[in-house]
Amino acid sequence: MAFRMADYRLRIYRRFPQKQMQQAVIYLTPSTSDLVYQTVFEIPGTRHEFKVIRLWEQPTQLFLESLGLLPLAVLTQTPDPNQTLRQVASRINSIPDRRVQSNVAAASGIMAGLTLKTDFINQVLRRDIVEQSVIYQEWREEFLQKGRQEGRQEGRQEGRQEGRQEGRQEGRQEGERSLILRQLSRRFGAVPQDLSDRLTTLSLEQLEALGEALLDFSALSDLAQWLEQA
Repeated sequence: MAFRMADYRLRIYRRFPQKQMQQAVIYLTPSTSDLVYQTVFEIPGTRHEFKVIRLWEQPTQLFLESLGLLPLAVLTQTPDPNQTLRQVASRINSIPDRRVQSNVAAASGIMAGLTLKTDFINQVLRRDIVEQSVIYQEWREEFLQKGRQEGRQEGRQEGRQEGRQEGRQEGRQEGERSLILRQLSRRFGAVPQDLSDRLTTLSLEQLEALGEALLDFSALSDLAQWLEQA
């Protein structure tokens, strides 16, 4: 992270050399890693400093008093995250602007999901308010779009599979029909068109059965009689 912060600063300086900037890394959930306490990137001849905010060490009341910080309150130094979320919900219910209210509720739900159970969050935060938020609507549209794409993809895949299956089925039927016509022609001469046309209506199973039955035929009249019974 330290290297990334130095890299970000240099990139911004390259484009906006006059821009004043204070960098800070915000860690959301408790960690025992030494990296969450690192505030300096240093190599021989170069030193870059930045701030680090560990939310679990911050006073909860400060976040409850600020509308912009309200969604992060449940991640602060609170002895009871569940009770803190209830306090957050109470503050959200008092926000007069409906749009701001829904956006803060959605953000609070997302942040609370890092440490609390979903069932409890849904009990405390009003779903009707959350669903009106820009975040929720955007995600909902993305999920719907993804669902439509997956549905079309599955449909195309199923269509290709069904097409291949139907193609193989039709190919087998046509092959069986051609074989039967050749056998009939060799034994009895040209097959009348009306009988030939009737062969096209037979299923693969019927054609296979006809292929065995024609071994006992002595005339085309036997074929006509068999077709009448098929």
